[in-house]
Amino acid sequence: MDKQQEYVLRAIEERDVRFIRLWFTDVLGVLKSVAIAPAELEGAFTEGIGFDGSSIEGLSRVSESDLIAQPDPSTFQILPWRGGHHGTARMFCDILTPDGQPAAADPRNVLKRALAKAADAGFTFYTHPEVEFYLFQALESEDDPLVPVDNAGYFDHVARGQGHDFRRAAITLLESMGISVEFSHHEAGPGQNEIDLRYADALSTADNIMTFRSVVKEVSIQQGFTASFLPKPLPGQPGSGMHTHLSLFEGDTNAFHEPGARYQLSPTARAFMAGLLVHADEITAVTNQFVNSYKRLWGGQEAPNYRCWGHNNRSALVRVPMYKPTKGQSVRVEYRALDASANPYLALAVLLRAGLKGVEEGYELPEEAEDNVWELSENERRALGIQPLPGSLEQAVTAMESSELVADTLGEQVFSHFLANKKQEWRDYRAQVTPYELSRITLI
Repeated sequence: MDKQQEYVLRAIEERDVRFIRLWFTDVLGVLKSVAIAPAELEGAFTEGIGFDGSSIEGLSRVSESDLIAQPDPSTFQILPWRGGHHGTARMFCDILTPDGQPAAADPRNVLKRALAKAADAGFTFYTHPEVEFYLFQALESEDDPLVPVDNAGYFDHVARGQGHDFRRAAITLLESMGISVEFSHHEAGPGQNEIDLRYADALSTADNIMTFRSVVKEVSIQQGFTASFLPKPLPGQPGSGMHTHLSLFEGDTNAFHEPGARYQLSPTARAFMAGLLVHADEITAVTNQFVNSYKRLWGGQEAPNYRCWGHNNRSALVRVPMYKPTKGQSVRVEYRALDASANPYLALAVLLRAGLKGVEEGYELPEEAEDNVWELSENERRALGIQPLPGSLEQAVTAMESSELVADTLGEQVFSHFLANKKQEWRDYRAQVTPYELSRITLI
């Protein structure tokens, strides 16, 4: 037994933890959980906990249903919202086959494989997500209207505002679990908030995003609200994205930094950005996985929907944030299309592999988009070589289906199941008769 496992067993005893929740996700990024008693944990570390993988979305076929959840002791944390005398803790799990091999369809393993490929090239992948979400008055049923908790706007300070209290409570819980928060503020939409998590290695970031979603949901229930990460819950209002900052390090050196270069971007950074742009269509079904995602991308309110890059240009898909000449370690790029509702393990994996492909193949970065891309005409964008992202889930799935890069990143099982699920979602959506259509019933 290693030292981390010994630490967890000792902490559980000293803190009178009575329930240990083992967490993992399905292919779509829905959190799954099984609780075990402290007496079972030592066995779980050595042998794992068996379960029926065929009952979890995309995790295994019926003929290969037996899987094992093995807790990762480095992710041990007490769940602070599970109060009372007897505590509850959680750990994320790696999913294994009965012979102890990593399960091909485990999203956490998909990201680990991508990180291993980066490590083979000498890189560590760091990420920093800016997570947006809406707060609504509590919904009693799905038919209730969405009523934001306030009518405030970007960076507004609302005296005794419910968003202030909510963000303070959520951040307190996150930091008690070892998840550092960099910024928080009211976003542009009514009832919309943003909380930015501090830079971390990509696997920690993905685990932190899953914890973040749970914390936000728990606090919203405690305070009598409904929290939603739906990309576009309100027509005519900004959507909720998860702009994510990316960088590669070689040891302690930022591989994206070159002193004296334009925007201090190294050839590695430029090639990585080019990879993101070249493969953007192919990865969009993963980074923006729901029908509603494309209401955000193409619904206005400053969502990125064209394949271009720019320095401090918020209409660009890939943005180079303002840099500080004395802080080379902070040079990074920002991918702005990502949804807050994406599976973070799969999304970070395809972003990394797309960027690495650019580095491996020496992709050339096109000219910077200096203008507001949204204000250009179609002819002007075409002349500049600026192409649109997919306009619907159907278009994104079509682009993904022919992608060798995404197929190799996700692996055959996740790739095929993800495509099948998204095709079914599009068929279900296409069969709906919407309120918009019904509003025209007397005109036709």
